[in-house]
Amino acid sequence: MAGHSKWANIQHRKGRQDAARSKLFSKLSKEITVAARMGDPDPDKNPRLRLAVKEAKGQSMPKDNIERAIKKATGGDGDSYDEIRYEGYGPNGVAIIVEAMTDNRNRTASNVRSTFAKHGGNLGETGSVAFMFDRKGEIVYPASVGDADTVMEAAIEAGAEDVESSEDGHIIYTADTDLSDVSAALEAALGESESTKLIWKPQTTTDLDLETAQKLFKLIDALEDDDDVQNVTANFEVSDEVMAAL
Repeated sequence: MAGHSKWANIQHRKGRQDAARSKLFSKLSKEITVAARMGDPDPDKNPRLRLAVKEAKGQSMPKDNIERAIKKATGGDGDSYDEIRYEGYGPNGVAIIVEAMTDNRNRTASNVRSTFAKHGGNLGETGSVAFMFDRKGEIVYPASVGDADTVMEAAIEAGAEDVESSEDGHIIYTADTDLSDVSAALEAALGESESTKLIWKPQTTTDLDLETAQKLFKLIDALEDDDDVQNVTANFEVSDEVMAAL
């Protein structure tokens, strides 16, 4: 299994810096509502909803907000969202995947295209960069849960594919279809995770200098600020020195 990954830790840190708490809760609520509408409103009978609720709890989202998001789906009075994936390139040819949920495809496509263009990138066709990523489950635990060997043993026992441990914590990867089962097994062994979600994991990464990293982060931040955008993933990494200067 793999060792330390700068990319994973950059992504994790950026996740912690997500805009305002209310914006993060709004994105989590939307995922819960869509998951509940697409399947059973009971998390125990709906794997996608179970993961959405687990991620919301991991981000300290209040129980009332979670229940309200589920009721919105069962009440039939909420907005109907389409799930769309956009693919494009940022500065220095960095590949970017943008996942959105929208009630207006034209508005979202226009906004995403404009954001790419404004920050030195360009929106591509569907499939133009997705082949550079693998769809995986990602489970994050704090370093305090145990040492690398302890977490590795629990992850293997749970059926995980890969583990990356560092002083920042432990990132456990699973097949996308195994995320719910592996997460439940790890919870029994290690307790509640900090984060449990599906991600796009880059097969290779582009190393960025400070100037390019600053441009890319501005693009990513602008995309994440869009209310329709749920997740942004890019295949880059930067050195510790560049990360410290950002």
